[in-house]
Amino acid sequence: MNDSTPPATIRAFIALAPPDEAKDELARALAPAYAAHPGMRWNRIEDWHITLAFLGELPTTAVALLHDPLAELAAARRPLDLSLRGGGHFDSRVLWSGIAGEVPGLHRLADEVRTLVKEAGIPYEGRPLRPHLTLARARRGDLTSVPDAAGVLDGFTGRPWQTARLHLVGSDYARGPAPVRYQDIDSWPFTGA
Repeated sequence: MNDSTPPATIRAFIALAPPDEAKDELARALAPAYAAHPGMRWNRIEDWHITLAFLGELPTTAVALLHDPLAELAAARRPLDLSLRGGGHFDSRVLWSGIAGEVPGLHRLADEVRTLVKEAGIPYEGRPLRPHLTLARARRGDLTSVPDAAGVLDGFTGRPWQTARLHLVGSDYARGPAPVRYQDIDSWPFTGA
């Protein structure tokens, strides 16, 4: 097998990405948590995203079926006004920042995305959308760092921003200490009225 042969499967999801300015603002607010908890598995800032639909491991041929429907959806939708707000944790293991602004519109967009996934014939049984931005995970056995780090974001309210693009993202999920890396497979601008 030569190195240019594409993988037969890929882990994929559909997401929104905050602009760099919003991510930088949140990173500045997180500075005390970074300093106090360097042992947490911090996600790279460039990988921060709001997942609309997690698709899991898919054949690359199935991922290709999503390109045209997602492009059409983005072209028909106007940008949403969102902001990053506060923080919290899931099960003392996952640190996140919340999402504020046009959250009902975000839920509608996620529903439309999930419908397109199903219509493309991709099996999808997703959990209800809980809009958030995953920031870090605790290391095994550490159940105090994440709740403590979440406290740094009490009262944090980021400046508003508009969603620019709908992203189809692939990840190179690897077990072990290496962080997950994300890369756009494709993305489409929101250009609707």
